[in-house]
Amino acid sequence: MIAPVTSGEELRAVMRHVPAPVAVVTVTVEGRHAGLTVASLVSLSLEPALVGFAIRRDAALHELLRDSPELAISVLAAGQEHLAQHFARGVPPIALWQGIPLRDAHAPPQLDGAAAWLRCRLEREHATGDHTFFVAAVEEAEPGPAASRPLVFHGQAYASL
Repeated sequence: MIAPVTSGEELRAVMRHVPAPVAVVTVTVEGRHAGLTVASLVSLSLEPALVGFAIRRDAALHELLRDSPELAISVLAAGQEHLAQHFARGVPPIALWQGIPLRDAHAPPQLDGAAAWLRCRLEREHATGDHTFFVAAVEEAEPGPAASRPLVFHGQAYASL
């Protein structure tokens, strides 16, 4: 019989064995870009097209998501560990944008060279412990180059498949 997971540390130890996609969620609020690395992106539904991700409630992006009519998600590719680390800060400044390669001039921005890109609008949110789980309706989905391998978080480190 498997003992139940009773603490966050025990859960973290178990989940280290499960690779998670690494993505950067971005918004533009009052003309300013903000972004945050997430390792909780999940496809929820095909009809309608929905994805979900969790953000800590004390992260600066948490409230900015509520103020933005749309959001973008860049699913990072192998070799983009530096971008994952750059956007991993959860408190201001969320990210400095100078020198960050952007895909196009759209707002919210998408990161150049990603394995895939999504444009979404916030659909729902659910309080979940110290995080909020955001559900987003996907309005555009585009894969990156066919040779792109995704960046994943596994065993407390970035890796590629």
